[in-house]
Amino acid sequence: MHKAHELVKNSEDIKILTHIDCDGISAGAILSSTLDRLGVDHEVEFISLDMIPGLKSENELTIFSDLGSGQNLDHFTTSNSKVLILDHHPPLRKMGSTWKGEFIEINPYYFDIDGSSQVSGGGLSYLLAKKFGFEDLSWIGVLSAVGDMQNSLTGRLEGLNTYILKDGVQRGLVRTFNDLAIYGRQTRPLYIALSYFGDVKLPISNNKNECIELLKKLDIARKKGKVPRTLSDLNENEKEKLFSELVKMLTREVPSKYVKYIPLLVSGDFYDFLNEERYSPLRDASEFSTAVNACSRHDQPEIALKVLKGNRGIALQDMQSLTKKHRRYLAQKMEWIENEGQIKSLENIRYFEGNEIKSNVIGTIAGMLLTYGDDQEKMEGEKKQWQKPMMAFTEMGDEKDGLKVSLRCSRLLAYDGIHFGNLIKKVADKVGGTGGGHSVACGAYIPTEKKEDFLKIFNNSITGLI
Repeated sequence: MHKAHELVKNSEDIKILTHIDCDGISAGAILSSTLDRLGVDHEVEFISLDMIPGLKSENELTIFSDLGSGQNLDHFTTSNSKVLILDHHPPLRKMGSTWKGEFIEINPYYFDIDGSSQVSGGGLSYLLAKKFGFEDLSWIGVLSAVGDMQNSLTGRLEGLNTYILKDGVQRGLVRTFNDLAIYGRQTRPLYIALSYFGDVKLPISNNKNECIELLKKLDIARKKGKVPRTLSDLNENEKEKLFSELVKMLTREVPSKYVKYIPLLVSGDFYDFLNEERYSPLRDASEFSTAVNACSRHDQPEIALKVLKGNRGIALQDMQSLTKKHRRYLAQKMEWIENEGQIKSLENIRYFEGNEIKSNVIGTIAGMLLTYGDDQEKMEGEKKQWQKPMMAFTEMGDEKDGLKVSLRCSRLLAYDGIHFGNLIKKVADKVGGTGGGHSVACGAYIPTEKKEDFLKIFNNSITGLI
């Protein structure tokens, strides 16, 4: 980071090119805040990977954040260009490669650090900001890691992320604690949050009445006065009762080989941002990342950038409006898929066509559908639906040929040793495509005419594994 620090310090005109998801927006916010404080002229542009071939160097220094390592930049570098890459994705170039102009690439894989779980793009941007003494930006580094699902498998942040977290904790910006793995800790009434719990079908799944009865059975008050209680309102005794009950429910529903992993499904480490108000969607890192992603999904990442940089006025109102719009859209598309019978099933996988759905939310919907269909009676020995990864196909669009594939699966499959990010890459390679990602959330791009081959190879490749 020393060379990167010197490069930034000695530049007067900087452009930040950053990715359009939560990690990329967070990275952009950290870098922009750093340059604001240094009094350096700069601009932030949000880009997708397919835009890189058409980019030209127009500023004294260009910083690529949360992208750049996996893309060819030969066309971008010139004898007088200055380029800094802060990316955590697997790099194309070897460490120390020489390029035209000044070219610095900082990537965890050069140091045998796994960029999918140990540091995010925003984390690398924070480590640069730290060089300038701006450790108060550490909380955004935590947000970027959570937004990038770096805690999705183990339930906690690991690797370099823990050092970034430590900076946030020491400065009183972040609180980390173990809690029930129920989304909506700050904002959702507990009985509603419970109805969305988990990626295994339970009696309480999508059934608010069952959730209310469960709370009564456990003697957990549903309201505080006239106001519904959230998970953040529960005391330790109430949480322990709920933990034990959820473990019992899951144990009854999963094959015996998965039982040892159930506690990992039910609890994990969570992160509160202490400068945000309680019951605000910005207080909890998971909810904050959802709000940032809502801006991204509706092509307005600049709103999230403003909020991350401290605008809690109109920008925050706009973010909250987009979050509501995002939820409505997801609900409408879920209803369309279920009512139209879009989901098809093979022996080991399920899939649906998503051409009626925005490609940037297709993965989210695939994850929401993991338990769909498990209320039906199953033949003896037949897999339950949650055991089958859910795939979604959508056309690339914008005059580009090919299909985008998004995959989501239960964390239980990943705990049992299947890394679907690695698997989807291998299968995509076999049909002339590309792919990769996390063990529980990944994707690929494949030729349209290879869809059936892709499905067949993928289905066969996991025979006997789930």
